[in-house]
Amino acid sequence: MSAYATRVRSVGGYLPAKVLTNADLSRIVSTTDEWIAERTGIRQRHIAADCETTSDLATRAAEDALQRAGLTADDIDLIVLGTTTPDFTFPSTATMVQQKLGVTRGAAFDVQAVCSGFIFSLATADNFLVRGQFERALVIGAETLSRILDWSDRSTCVLFGDGAGAMVLERTPAGKPADAGVLAVELRSDGRFRDLLFADGGPSSTRTTGKLRMAGNQVFKHAVLKISESVRAVAERAGVSLDEVDWFVPHQANQRILTAVARELGVDEARVVSTVAQHGNTSAASVPLALAAAIDDGRIKDGELVLMEAIGGGFTWGAALIRMGMKQS
Repeated sequence: MSAYATRVRSVGGYLPAKVLTNADLSRIVSTTDEWIAERTGIRQRHIAADCETTSDLATRAAEDALQRAGLTADDIDLIVLGTTTPDFTFPSTATMVQQKLGVTRGAAFDVQAVCSGFIFSLATADNFLVRGQFERALVIGAETLSRILDWSDRSTCVLFGDGAGAMVLERTPAGKPADAGVLAVELRSDGRFRDLLFADGGPSSTRTTGKLRMAGNQVFKHAVLKISESVRAVAERAGVSLDEVDWFVPHQANQRILTAVARELGVDEARVVSTVAQHGNTSAASVPLALAAAIDDGRIKDGELVLMEAIGGGFTWGAALIRMGMKQS
């Protein structure tokens, strides 16, 4: 058993200033506000300015998380960033954030698990901290999905938005404060489902970035089953029942998926945080953005159990259970 545990020190977020409403989209593609809202629950999404990159969004979210934690860049020695829309093929977007923040020690790297990117990044950072290799980590999910959308395809372009969320994790002696921090993580992937959600380009295959493609109905069916599976598995791993979980913070893909998963798990939707109406699907950024929103409005409090989950292209999927304990002990 490790001598260390991982505590959540703070959560922050950033959304670009530009808001694209469903009414705005109806002037771009053949759709209506009613059509989008009925099928997805989405009313608007944020779109990065032409001058904003994924690392810009990630840096703003990281600065917000650091400010909330009462820390500076000098306190960070690990940055793990989940994204599927990096600034460049290389270097990693995490190193760009490292440079913009002024972090001059430790390591920084990207994790590519699409919409599950934040959960995979959280698990990665947690492992490094628990092993004692780093002291304090920034875990970031950041996307500019608007850059790889086909704006003529109403089945996909209405779903996605841009944004970034960040979490500061801190190494702490195991059990101090008692049971606060990352309690369990469950990660899965299965490449057989690649054709259901993917980008049709890449440096090695087409020498282009490609556009996002999705078989929506099939993704929905897999999402409900696989998310439910990972939620049950992480709760079992932590030795808690779903009734003990105070809040569920899912990947904000589609309100119908959120509702279906809650029904499958027998969870009261009042305990499910939803920001999909305001943010749309921000891929790897959606979980930390939703978590930050629920902390800001006072729903999620210190001491509460929070279960986060996501599924993304690949497929990748997973869940993480944390106990909030952001106040200084």
